[in-house]
Amino acid sequence: MTQNENTKNRPMKDCIAVVTGASRGAGRGIAMELGAAGAMVYVTGRSTRAQPADTYGQLLALSDMPAVPGSIDDTAEEVTRMGGRGIAVRCDHTLEEDVKALFAQVEREAGRIDLLVNNAWGGHETFTGVFDAPFWEHPLANWDSMFDRGVRNHLVASRSAAPLMVRAKRGLIVTTTFWDRGRYMKGNLFYDLAKASMTRLAFGMAQELKPHGVASVAVSPGWMRTEFVLAGHKTDEAHWQERPALAGTESPRYLGRAVAALAGDPQVMEKTGEVLRVADLAKAYGFTDIDGRQVKAFEM
Repeated sequence: MTQNENTKNRPMKDCIAVVTGASRGAGRGIAMELGAAGAMVYVTGRSTRAQPADTYGQLLALSDMPAVPGSIDDTAEEVTRMGGRGIAVRCDHTLEEDVKALFAQVEREAGRIDLLVNNAWGGHETFTGVFDAPFWEHPLANWDSMFDRGVRNHLVASRSAAPLMVRAKRGLIVTTTFWDRGRYMKGNLFYDLAKASMTRLAFGMAQELKPHGVASVAVSPGWMRTEFVLAGHKTDEAHWQERPALAGTESPRYLGRAVAALAGDPQVMEKTGEVLRVADLAKAYGFTDIDGRQVKAFEM
């Protein structure tokens, strides 16, 4: 393989990325696609092979899963297998000291950070099996999991990453969210507020980072076939097409391809502060999901 071919196949070979909450779901899909593009990816979260996260008991009781799937070790290996370099770092993103230690390690080992993907999310930890209900019937525990272990996670990680990016006068922070323009997540006010807060966080950070050459965007996938969604429909990734209800879903790697496209775009500063849908980015950048489709935007 020539140098030019190597660069073409691994366009992000010089990218240093951190993907939070990457044991499974969206984070895993993002990390894998960054790996496929050649990036060095620090894969973070609490789930390791030796010590799986222990806060999903309520969700497991509602499913047929004997244990929470995935770990940062599994994802890091997939990143490396796909052509990048995966580094698993256990980090409880609710603990500021853990987060500081993570970015100190990145700075020590890599010297910089080019991309932070804020994806750590605690909302599943208090899921009761009921998503659609009036706000007065949702337990306040959902607020704690979605804000204290969701929105706050994104802010804490960004506070540690931003100084490194500002010093380098370059970088991108991606916040995974859900599209909320002119819409309301009827039936789950807490979820709606949390995702709107993440979107506003991405916008606000963009205003303060723009003078330093650093971009911040929010990216919204459609309905993803995460491990939990597949389990809820009693199927897996190999057989999801047998479930008509999942016809409009997309894989987590579709979101990953959107993030990789943004990170590789030299004009990404033109998008800073925006809320971007994966479906729209697929058309703009010309990528597809793993099954070759350009999945339509999810409409509520």
